[in-house]
Amino acid sequence: MKLCSTIPEVRAACRAVRANRKRLALVPTMGALHEGHLSLVRAAKAQCEAVAVSIFVNPTQFGPTEDLSKYPRQFDRDRQLLEKEGVDILFAPSVDEIYPNGQVTWVLVEGLSEKLDGRSRPGHFRGVTTIVSKLFHIHEPDAAFFGQKDAAQLAVIRRMVEDLSFPVEIVACPIVRESDGLAMSSRNAYLNPEERGRALVLQRSLQQVQHEFQAGERTSAQLISAAKKVFAREPQVVLDYFEIVDPETLDPVERISQKTLVAVAAYVGSTRLIDNTVLDR
Repeated sequence: MKLCSTIPEVRAACRAVRANRKRLALVPTMGALHEGHLSLVRAAKAQCEAVAVSIFVNPTQFGPTEDLSKYPRQFDRDRQLLEKEGVDILFAPSVDEIYPNGQVTWVLVEGLSEKLDGRSRPGHFRGVTTIVSKLFHIHEPDAAFFGQKDAAQLAVIRRMVEDLSFPVEIVACPIVRESDGLAMSSRNAYLNPEERGRALVLQRSLQQVQHEFQAGERTSAQLISAAKKVFAREPQVVLDYFEIVDPETLDPVERISQKTLVAVAAYVGSTRLIDNTVLDR
């Protein structure tokens, strides 16, 4: 595995891959890797001849009161995991390498970036789309792999790629869960044992919606009401949002008649977690 810390280094490494006519995949991450990230790497390896992974805790997607300073950083462990998975290129730049003169130029997907997590975290998706566009420009991948857990992020990135004509295929990979159903997240490490148990309410609320849907309920208001009753039984978990939306536009759906995204975010202690499921006819 070739380790690159500068933009010229990783550009040269990616250029060498393309010179050999190999299909290049990119898996952007912020490190603190878990099985969810590794599932993206395996999917990338199955579809492409070469895989690049980036590890960069991007400061521009964190708000002033969010967890940038304490976000888990485990680079040596991450590097070893990626070597075992057979990753070809690891790009691990410093903040100064990515933003040498600060940041005054932004990529913003208007109309999507203010919804779901974007509404709860103002400026978050502006930071995400800016760094992802930079990584696409630096690596020039044929395909990029993202987890379905970040469904709103997926919608925003897909629209950015469409609008800016990036020659990259966006591949969404299934949510990977712990044995008890909790969606894997680097932020799960923040949870103490009691909070870890309470966090399962996110998955239970989605399961309740799936149950009601399978029983014939199609009205979003009724499904959301059923989910909120599940949260009411876990009062120490603070619901941020529970919404049923179009997976591409993130607009609310009143009645389900086609593929629909059910998305939830909640605070377990001071830790904000997200999860989702998809309903389909």
